[in-house]
Amino acid sequence: MLDQGAPPQNRRTVPLSVGARLMRRKPVERLVAEGGHGEGGTLRRSLGLWQLTMISIGATLGTGIFVVLGEAVPKAGPAVTLSFVIAGLTALFSALSYAELAGTIPVSGSSYSYAYATMGELIAWVCGWCLVLEYGVSVAAVAVGWGEYLNELLKGTLGVTIPAALSAPPGDGGVFNLPALIVVLLAMVFLMGGAKESARANTVMVCVKIAALVLFCAIGVQGFRSGNYSHFMPLGMSGVSAAGATLFFSYIGFDAASTAGEEAKNAQRDLPRAIMLSLVIVTALYVLVAAVAVGAKPWQKFNDSEAALAQIMRDVTGQSFWGTLLAFCAVIAIASVVLTVLYGQTRILFAMSRDGLVPKVFSRVHPKSGAPRANTVIVSLFCGVLAAAIPLGQLADATSIGTLFAFALVNVAVVVLRRTRPTMHRTFRVPLSPLLPAVGFAFCIWMMGSLSAVTWVVFGVWMAVGLVFYFGYGYRRSRLAAEPSLVTAEK
Repeated sequence: MLDQGAPPQNRRTVPLSVGARLMRRKPVERLVAEGGHGEGGTLRRSLGLWQLTMISIGATLGTGIFVVLGEAVPKAGPAVTLSFVIAGLTALFSALSYAELAGTIPVSGSSYSYAYATMGELIAWVCGWCLVLEYGVSVAAVAVGWGEYLNELLKGTLGVTIPAALSAPPGDGGVFNLPALIVVLLAMVFLMGGAKESARANTVMVCVKIAALVLFCAIGVQGFRSGNYSHFMPLGMSGVSAAGATLFFSYIGFDAASTAGEEAKNAQRDLPRAIMLSLVIVTALYVLVAAVAVGAKPWQKFNDSEAALAQIMRDVTGQSFWGTLLAFCAVIAIASVVLTVLYGQTRILFAMSRDGLVPKVFSRVHPKSGAPRANTVIVSLFCGVLAAAIPLGQLADATSIGTLFAFALVNVAVVVLRRTRPTMHRTFRVPLSPLLPAVGFAFCIWMMGSLSAVTWVVFGVWMAVGLVFYFGYGYRRSRLAAEPSLVTAEK
């Protein structure tokens, strides 16, 4: 009979079962105490509220508008603006949960660490594996779109384009997407310099992308035709839902600030603010730009080109200059998405490595830069090759399902932590809990159901591979499980 209150001399130890080891949770206090510490060095706390907000905006803004809009409009028609709102609401409910947990558990692991503290190691691994899909694959997906805008820029300035064989992946008429690989490697160079230096470069690029979208709205509205909205929902609510699931890809990254928990100067105060502020700014810009785009161009004429906004600018003005200018801004803007999302991916793996679930090389910190350089090189090469070889559409949907699953777990985690640690200090609290986290969970599951069967198959295979890796490596090498996994029992 178990008796946690028995005197030490009347206790004996018995090993935890396999099931108990899988559900073993990592205390919040320990997660926070380990913050910043890696193999051979520590991460440096150098980021304030402004930099954290720019990281979230940099990782989010641009992905859907510059890259995926051309794919979403044919699914929903003019109601694509509603699709953005639905995707934004889904992100909002999850963002509230992220904000509470980021202020309570300010570490680099993001939702992986939140799950570890509330639902146990196995669930944490599944969440972390989804984050690898979310961050790593989205880097590749965005890099593919960067190549499209680079071609638009080269065409408008030099009158040349990169040959299709070197600017598109197999399946899209090419052999190898060289521009996609190049932008990932450029981001890698910035990240190896450290978080502070990367944040400075990102802030400049974020300002450029916001200016570009404001410019697009100012010019695009001149070609606005109300008739383009005469049949607002031609493909029904199912089309709006399908487009919303695809456009959720546009909101991937608002949680990037949570991956900077160990490099923030005042993480508990600034992380919740950065997450919420960035989501509000991004959603407002998305809806505005989508509304102008559909008003300036009939939805039937949209295609799956990743350079849709540059084409609209050219059509409205009749001049190539504005389209070329927008293409230049998009090249800068999408590069910032690659930079910040790649940053988030390296910090997720940093936290998982520190817990022993992935190899130690991912938590090795360079003593001079305070950055996990080996981690950055490995992740960058993987994402770069993936970007060069896989078409965008497949990448976007695969990323969305992994993100939605991770967000669903975060909504569960915030409720569990409220129940298990009700007195813990929280710098932000989700209002109307557990109602709003439950709504956020339901939205995530609903949007996952809107994705194609092929995407679900890919997700299932990804999860199966992850479980094989966990039981073959992480389960045995976990630092938490390697410690005396014992409970006491009365003699």
